[in-house]
Amino acid sequence: MITVSTSPEAYHHGNLRDALLAAGLAALEGAAGKAPSLRELARVVGVSATAVYRHFPDKQALDAALARAGLDLLGKEQAAAAERAGGGSQGFTETGRTYVRFALAHPALFRLMFTQGHPVDGSATPDEAYALLTANSRALVGDPDGAETLALQSWAMVHGIAMLMLDGRIPADDALIERLLDTGNLSAQSCGSSSEESP
Repeated sequence: MITVSTSPEAYHHGNLRDALLAAGLAALEGAAGKAPSLRELARVVGVSATAVYRHFPDKQALDAALARAGLDLLGKEQAAAAERAGGGSQGFTETGRTYVRFALAHPALFRLMFTQGHPVDGSATPDEAYALLTANSRALVGDPDGAETLALQSWAMVHGIAMLMLDGRIPADDALIERLLDTGNLSAQSCGSSSEESP
């Protein structure tokens, strides 16, 4: 759960934008599960609509900022998980598990995060989550092309699992997350398949 303060004291020192983002994130965590309108945001924080428009000229600007904040939060959680796991391949796998668990813990924010932004094509500044993914991939695979392929394959897999769970197509179960992202099992299955196909 993302906890925030939207009291006037929260933005007395010129950080109204942060307070507005915090209130927007809190709304996504709420029962309605959606980002507020700019006027709703002004009412929650206790400022005029004009004050909000100075920071977010329209709803799209607010949604983009909330999505970016979500991606940064995801990146921080993944970095902490990788460090706890000791880095390397175990840390890389743990970032995947964290990705799926983040989606389940913050479904509205997670969905918003991927309706905003630009395609991953190298033309935009990467968010913290994608920067961590590519850095970890390069650490595991020396070849740049191979690292990029690993990053995209890994992202596609964990995003697919997250969406299947969010959409109720497979159980949103922690044990299933562990099983699906157990790279030891994947390696064993791969080796087993190879040996069975060998003459």
